[in-house]
Amino acid sequence: MNAAAEARLSELDRALDAHELSPALADELFSVADLLSGQARLRNALADPTMPDDRRRELARGLLAGRVSADATDVVAEAAGLKWGGAAAFVAAIERQAARALLGHAQAAGVLDTVEDELFRFARTVAAEPQLRGALDEAAVGIEPRRQLVSDLLAAKVRPETLTLARRAVGTASRTFEHAVDAQLKLAAALRQRAIAVVTVARPLTDAQRDRLRAALVGQLGRQVNLQVVVDPTVLGGARVQVGDEVIEGTVAGRLAAAESQLA
Repeated sequence: MNAAAEARLSELDRALDAHELSPALADELFSVADLLSGQARLRNALADPTMPDDRRRELARGLLAGRVSADATDVVAEAAGLKWGGAAAFVAAIERQAARALLGHAQAAGVLDTVEDELFRFARTVAAEPQLRGALDEAAVGIEPRRQLVSDLLAAKVRPETLTLARRAVGTASRTFEHAVDAQLKLAAALRQRAIAVVTVARPLTDAQRDRLRAALVGQLGRQVNLQVVVDPTVLGGARVQVGDEVIEGTVAGRLAAAESQLA
């Protein structure tokens, strides 16, 4: 993502954060994103770079007046007033704010850790089961049947915020379910200005091991870290840590592979 795109997203983030974040606001923004996804002429008009910014804002307000709350209208109008480089990016920006509204509410309620953990674990389950992964990513099947599958798997087992986000991760334009959840987890970490460290180990970590690893990573990265632990017996001991594009390979398997590479 280039600097201009990041600046637009940051500006829209500030517009959302000026309002009270709630599941109701998130639902309204998700509904607007769905409306625009199904109305090509409308989303193209609201994202038309040849139309003056204020005119696009007025168009958005006229469209939504009386249909959604003033808060949701403000966020969509602000999004319409920015130049996204295309209608798809405009809709994605609104979808992103809907997810941020839900995650921000979870943070304020003190349950964001639980939502993150539930999302991460379900994404790992999907990644480990090819049939399930294929079912959720099958574009030939309508979005609603795939979202219903998520509900059938998670209903009454996870928090409402988790269920909503997992359902929204299905059918996201140009993204697999796994990539969509990953984007949601990055949003959650960004809300708390934390890095995400995916730790792959042979056996579950004890609380003391988690604390030591987190402290070491905080010292190295200079900011707080969310640990997402993956248990994989094939690592043969040790730990593999990935933070963004950086990989810290400390597993036996990794060291053996490195040694073989040097000898080749």
